[in-house]
Amino acid sequence: MGEVDLAFIQDPDHRPKLSITEAEGIPLIDLSPIISTPNSISDPIAIEGVVREIGNACRDWGFFQVINHGVSLDKLLKIEAVARKFFALPLEEKRKIMRDEKNILGYYDSERNKNVRDWKELFDFTVKEPTFVPSSPDPEDKEVIEWYNQWPAYLPELSYFKEQTSFIRLNHYPPCPSPELTLGVGRHKDGGALTVLAQDDVGGLEVKRKTDGEWIWVKPTPNAYVINVGDKKERFSMPFFLNPAHYTIIKPLEELTNEENPAKYKPYSWGKFFAHRQLSNYKKLNVENIQIHHFRVSE
Repeated sequence: MGEVDLAFIQDPDHRPKLSITEAEGIPLIDLSPIISTPNSISDPIAIEGVVREIGNACRDWGFFQVINHGVSLDKLLKIEAVARKFFALPLEEKRKIMRDEKNILGYYDSERNKNVRDWKELFDFTVKEPTFVPSSPDPEDKEVIEWYNQWPAYLPELSYFKEQTSFIRLNHYPPCPSPELTLGVGRHKDGGALTVLAQDDVGGLEVKRKTDGEWIWVKPTPNAYVINVGDKKERFSMPFFLNPAHYTIIKPLEELTNEENPAKYKPYSWGKFFAHRQLSNYKKLNVENIQIHHFRVSE
């Protein structure tokens, strides 16, 4: 990844700005009122305040940062150290656990967003093993396949957890000789229920401000969890993607819709949607890969 191949170069309209506009007013939410500890006393008013802050952040920004979340800094530092050790391995060693179209868990260095390669390498491992997913996005194809983790031989520190189709990713963004042409991760919206990301102190989160459509940089907050977009020099990030079971149908709660307030999106299968999203990881498509906005009901 020492030279910039044409596959990495973003369209002019989507290339990164080398001058940084720092965001102001990004929601930073203290979760301590809802974190249970042996000596804590539940305060309904404080809990209601946190819930209100989260609701406002989701409505106005679509993301937020959290502090006093109950995850020890020691655990974060350990996983970051393991990520650094893994990505420092020789390329031939990392490629021994290379992921492919049949098993998408493991190492990969050619991921695409909007059909443009990201300037990064990654290591994915699932939370539940095996994880069951549709074999294809075809609605008529009822076959379900199993995903299994691939672990590097020389890093026994890496382990796995249990639940649903959620997965964890270790990202490494090498220094780029032409940062004005590429992105660590291209513009995108995560399709799952929730993404929780730990990043290093280099930063890289950019968000599209709703008021004017401007992409602005969010300064990293120590020991906080954020959502990642991309940056221009070596850095690391560790997102956790919270996803439902593959058979889940995504649709609004019935009590939230009626004739006066109809659903704005058509129901869709999470498993088929997820399977479709994987198609662009291994080849460049002639059209944009499936997005949630494709299910929006025409007004």
